Amino acid sequence: MSTATETPTTSSTPPTRGQRFTGWAANYVDERTSISGLVKELGRKIFPDHWSFMLGEVALYSFIVILLSGTFLTFFFQASMVPVEYEGSYVPLKGIEMSAAMASTLDLSFDIRGGLLMRQVHHWAALLFVASIGLHMLRIFFTGAFRKPREINWVIGFVLFVLAMGEGFTGYSLPDDLLSGNGLRIIDGLIKGIPIIGTWISYLLFGGEFPGEDVVGRFYVLHILLLPAILVAALGVHMLLLVINKHTQFAGPGRTNDNVVGVPIMPVFAAKAGGFFFIIFGVIVLIASLFQINPIWTYGPYDPSPVSAGTQPDWYIGFADGALRLVPPGWELELGPYTLSLNVFIPVVVLGLFLVVVAIYPFIEAWITGDKREHHIADRPRNAPTRTAIGAAGVTFYAVMWAAASSDLIATHFKLSIENVTHAIQALLILGPIIAYIVTKRICLALQKKDREIALHGYESGRIVRLPGGEYIEVHEQLDEYERWKLVSYEDYKPLMLRPNAQGKITVGERLRSRASSWFFEDRIAPVTKTDIEKSHGDHH
Repeated sequence: MSTATETPTTSSTPPTRGQRFTGWAANYVDERTSISGLVKELGRKIFPDHWSFMLGEVALYSFIVILLSGTFLTFFFQASMVPVEYEGSYVPLKGIEMSAAMASTLDLSFDIRGGLLMRQVHHWAALLFVASIGLHMLRIFFTGAFRKPREINWVIGFVLFVLAMGEGFTGYSLPDDLLSGNGLRIIDGLIKGIPIIGTWISYLLFGGEFPGEDVVGRFYVLHILLLPAILVAALGVHMLLLVINKHTQFAGPGRTNDNVVGVPIMPVFAAKAGGFFFIIFGVIVLIASLFQINPIWTYGPYDPSPVSAGTQPDWYIGFADGALRLVPPGWELELGPYTLSLNVFIPVVVLGLFLVVVAIYPFIEAWITGDKREHHIADRPRNAPTRTAIGAAGVTFYAVMWAAASSDLIATHFKLSIENVTHAIQALLILGPIIAYIVTKRICLALQKKDREIALHGYESGRIVRLPGGEYIEVHEQLDEYERWKLVSYEDYKPLMLRPNAQGKITVGERLRSRASSWFFEDRIAPVTKTDIEKSHGDHH
């Protein structure tokens, strides 16, 4: 009997010249940079699959849209305040003297193909960029994702938010129209209200007495060079720390501090991210096509005399304008030949303190709680009632100042007295955060009690049965493992005990820390234990 042997067939087709060159180039680069190891390591990183993590992606992709549209605009914009006579297509302004910056912006809007679309894409993308960073930071705050080892990344994210606001304001000021000129005048007054150094800072920023000889050129350098360079560098460090520290994730079966559940970057997440970027780009272009924003031709060139009512800054700068509007009259202090403008200086100090507290909050909470452990599991906001209440109070404080920036529009639209509107918002600035804190904390504690009840007894099924003794009861449906885990898996923190230090003394700092810890944790609901669940099930049986 003969046996037939099969030999494996191999393709004898030699690689093409292009394939050989590609392989040689890849090997050449890899031998000198070891980039394949970096790509392999990065590709294995797991990205959580919860929807809230997309907020950071929205910020990143909108920033890319800003860079692309801004590059187009730089080819046609003239950052100069040289007076010219407008001779473009917009008839109502024809023959009017304006700066070259204003004239080039009008040309972009009416005479350059695609210019108006790119202007509006740039503006809408900037608004989305700031909004998504803000929402992303709120998600991180309310879930406790800023805790060790991510405190530094929180600070970098906050710096990105401030840089984004600076980028938005400098870009908003470039067209040299009436609206941007009024905004610059407000900033000039804000800076000059700072004692001793305010006037010198204003002269440095504007190049002399307002509006300066070439403030548009100075802001243009800030807008396209200095601030973007710092922003890109900070974004790179932020992403690097994100890879090093790993993502946080919400609790669930199989999810621990060392086991991230999600999808790897390569190839699953990369493909999804690419598609998501084009969705963001498409939505921004669609909005820019359908909704007009910043129509500078309706305002005209900047002139200090016609300060019109109803002029509003972009929403992310509104809180500063609102803080100035809420100061009561008569807050000036005469010191010999000098006038101390407390009506400007105090809002600047309050806003500065507010921003500093937001930036260093992770370190404040770590000091209060004494918690030095690493945290990779995100909290449910209800399980940290004091932190959630603090966040709600901060958001309310910001929102009230934001609303104050539109006090004149509120008065005209609802036919109210501007004085009454201002007094109502002044009261809200003080009472609003207090009410928000109390109500939010009570809601969080009530939700914790509800979760405890559901974890122990299950959901109400709506099915009524009669017991042999004649009693009617409602049958409760028990939770599955995942749902119960979500309700009971959180840490039970307790106030720090007041103890003497190594020298046997109780310092003032330790007393303050103990009181702050008691305030932070005094109202809390202990999580359900395994013994509680077993006892509850035994009672049901």
